[in-house]
Amino acid sequence: MMRSLFSGVSGLKNHQTRMDVIGNNISNVNTYGFKGSRVTFQDMLSQTLSGAASPQENIGGVNPRQVGLGVTIASIDRIFTQGSLQTTGNQTDLAVSGDGFFVVSDGDRNFFTRAGSFALDRDGMMVNPANGLKVQGWMARMNENGQMTVNSSGTTEDIIIPIYGKVEARETANIRYRSNLDSRSPIVPENATARMRASAGVTTNIDTYDNLGNPHRLTLTFWRTGPNQWTASAAITGSPGPLTIDVPGGANQPNQENTSSRINLRFSPEGRLISAGDDASPDELNQGDLTANVNYRIDGDPNIRTIRLSLGAAGQLEGITQFASTSTTRAVEQDGYGMGYMESFNIDNSGVITGVYSNGVRQTVGQVAMAVFTNPGGLTANGENLFEESNNSGRANIGSAGNGGRGKMVAGTLEMSNVDLSDQFTDMIITQRGFQANSRTITTSDQMLQEVLNLKR
Repeated sequence: MMRSLFSGVSGLKNHQTRMDVIGNNISNVNTYGFKGSRVTFQDMLSQTLSGAASPQENIGGVNPRQVGLGVTIASIDRIFTQGSLQTTGNQTDLAVSGDGFFVVSDGDRNFFTRAGSFALDRDGMMVNPANGLKVQGWMARMNENGQMTVNSSGTTEDIIIPIYGKVEARETANIRYRSNLDSRSPIVPENATARMRASAGVTTNIDTYDNLGNPHRLTLTFWRTGPNQWTASAAITGSPGPLTIDVPGGANQPNQENTSSRINLRFSPEGRLISAGDDASPDELNQGDLTANVNYRIDGDPNIRTIRLSLGAAGQLEGITQFASTSTTRAVEQDGYGMGYMESFNIDNSGVITGVYSNGVRQTVGQVAMAVFTNPGGLTANGENLFEESNNSGRANIGSAGNGGRGKMVAGTLEMSNVDLSDQFTDMIITQRGFQANSRTITTSDQMLQEVLNLKR
């Protein structure tokens, strides 16, 4: 008799726990990054009234007689299914599409979260504004080639986005050309004046920058000197000293007297650039990348500065060509710029933060880290949408988004709760009926005990 009472009590207690979980799920239906939980039951240890008997020669086997002692909770599982992504338009809002967690830190411990409602504090540090925890990742650093790169295999650190911070000027070191020189252009005689060469030739201009960020316009003028042959001269504004241009690799160096401000280009009958040579010496390149160096000085600096001109690859069509088509005067890119201020930034699907500066430069600032676990269901919930490693979650595998099983980041969005209200209300009905049925077990057992007590009357 007492067994049924205690079985009913266990049913009430555990159905109440299930109702607590359902209530928590419903209360967090609008919590960003929330993951719902479920409760699973299992029966408790049964009391054996008689054991099983094996079959004998003249009689069959007998099954054990056992009475269950109620229900207990088998597990409370957190369901890490994907939630819907809601667009916010706020660039610091991040969502994870796929597996993974953002990493935040209080300086001593790392925590993990799916809620990416981040912001910048007064120092430009990327934080969770609700509790001040700092978003972890890797800051970009300049490599030997002068490029900002991120080492995502290193130890994570605080992310700082220097809004309105400066980027220093960068001196132009390379210019790349993609031009066509019209093969129908008239041949300019050797004794032609500069005006005649300019009027009959092709001129291309591009702004370059010195080490202080001052702009200097580099002008390259081409004129046809014979069948499949062209000569080019260079000029640059703001240079007090003589400008020279030479093909590297030979005896013709910028500090020697035999340098000039011209180079000679030869083309194949098919219009492909096949060689570039000095005008004042026999130096000539006829294979690989064809380049020329422009050497000049600027006011206040006696050092010779050099800009490398990439004219194209020998025998290829990627650089300067000579076809019977209208000449195009295009220097496609140069790698210098003046000083600028960061005006905005964006975050791509791999978590890379790119700063956009007032001088048009786009530069990598850092990268937001992402962590995955072998068993995310084993994480310990710490409140405030935070999780922490446990003995059964496995160690955090921290790296860049989009590889190693990690999902991708979506900037300007937040992940909604994965709680489905229709499922929760259905579970609520089932839980209510289970609780009600267990209460009937108790009241019925009580009535039976009352009948036993009435036997003495």
